[in-house]
Amino acid sequence: MTTLTDRYVWAAARSVPEAQRDEFDRELRERIGDAVDARLAASDGTTATDAERAALVDLGDPAALAATYVDRPLQLIGPRYFLTWWRLLKMLLVIVVPIAAAGVLLGQIISGANLGEMIGTTITTALAVVVHLGFWTTVVFAMLERSAGAAMPLATWTPEQLPQPRDDARAGRLGDLIASVVFLALFAAAIVWQQFGVVWLDGERQAIPVLDPDLWSLWIPYFLGLIVLEVVFAVVIYLRGWSWTMAGLNVLLNIAFTVPALWLFLSGQLLDPAFVEAVGWPWSDDASTPVVAVILVVVIGVTVWDIVDGFLKAARSRGGSALGGY
Repeated sequence: MTTLTDRYVWAAARSVPEAQRDEFDRELRERIGDAVDARLAASDGTTATDAERAALVDLGDPAALAATYVDRPLQLIGPRYFLTWWRLLKMLLVIVVPIAAAGVLLGQIISGANLGEMIGTTITTALAVVVHLGFWTTVVFAMLERSAGAAMPLATWTPEQLPQPRDDARAGRLGDLIASVVFLALFAAAIVWQQFGVVWLDGERQAIPVLDPDLWSLWIPYFLGLIVLEVVFAVVIYLRGWSWTMAGLNVLLNIAFTVPALWLFLSGQLLDPAFVEAVGWPWSDDASTPVVAVILVVVIGVTVWDIVDGFLKAARSRGGSALGGY
């Protein structure tokens, strides 16, 4: 459990240069401790919790305190609304930009736009929204800063606004989560798109899907469901970290995907026969054997490495050895 003092010191110290952080942490804790002791000595009815909270209220916003310590002014046109402007702008960017981009992308899909147009329009719109949010939010706060009647801050800081200290282990897993979700989303989109997009054109200029359309009766929905489970698995790993149980589930997910996919591939049920004919792949000739062997080695190798990597990460997170024991 973290105290209000721990949260306050962490919130203030994270904006201080690393070389000064330890000294700042020590001095700030001493300052808070002295203020709490003074309040307890001055009043018999004040509890330690109330004295701590009152001391932090007197110190004010931790970001502003840190800026004073390193002599870094916080100002847009002036210092009064800088922190309010900065927090509001970050919140708007996180919420409004994804919603706007998703809405434009949905409209492009409904209108039947091609892939390049969908990507270009979505990115252009997202950039335009970023520019407008930054510009107009800044204009409003600049006007407030210069307004003669604006003498009070828009919001009063309280200790309840203190963030929880960052979980460094979870922060280190954020990159893995983003990479996994992006890859899985693109993979799922490719499975769906290849059925309706122009993947290969035969002599009559007709679209040919890569995967056999008959797979939509069972196997493609099955693989798409596994991709959804992989996304859920990646989120759980981010939130809770690796464990022996998660490594075991990783084995099951890999087997559930790789075994049926290889069986369909080797039995000739995976690819659309028209696509195989169009690309001239000689399935019935011995010439195809090296190609099939390479595909098998790559797929099995990637699967085995992902399984081994899961157990290695579980061992590291539990402080044990990948060869057994703790």
